[in-house]
Amino acid sequence: MRVLVLFAHPCEDSYGAALHRRVVETLRARGDEVDDCDLYAEGFQPILSAQERRGYHDLSHNRESVAGYVDRLQRAEALVIVCPIWNFGFPAILKGYFDRVFLPGVSFRMVEGRTQAALDNISRLAAVTTYGSARFNAWLVGDPPRRIVTRVLRGAAGRLARLRYLAHYDMNRSTLASRAAFLDRIAREMRSF
Repeated sequence: MRVLVLFAHPCEDSYGAALHRRVVETLRARGDEVDDCDLYAEGFQPILSAQERRGYHDLSHNRESVAGYVDRLQRAEALVIVCPIWNFGFPAILKGYFDRVFLPGVSFRMVEGRTQAALDNISRLAAVTTYGSARFNAWLVGDPPRRIVTRVLRGAAGRLARLRYLAHYDMNRSTLASRAAFLDRIAREMRSF
């Protein structure tokens, strides 16, 4: 299976980077073809320009500035997002990726004024995340990242896409044992992904 791994964390020595390495290593050991997209390392520019916004709905030109990223997304059969959750949201670089790459004609089609899934190539979707606070606190604010993955991204991939949302909550009070256990869980989940 061709898996696009989207990684968004600026620090190579972070726990998030350890999660990213575990995901990539496990998928490769399984025999998957992994396209490892480290947004920070690749210098992805997250800012949607005025020109890009004006041409957003122009299907003949809207992907020109991000064509390589669009091609990678459209070649993938599975998508795995690895990132921390900061202030109950994605890192800005990842949000910018969604704004600039999940375009009309790429992740959705407009049909009679309604959106329709366009990422039919994605049959599996996973998010591997960490939250500083407890799950209850994320629940109190509606857990926007979980909703985006389980509703918006899954909606772009289609209802039949298999989905896993894997989160280590309460990182502010995590222990070596809790972090090691989560790394082990990620390996198990990716082996059966």
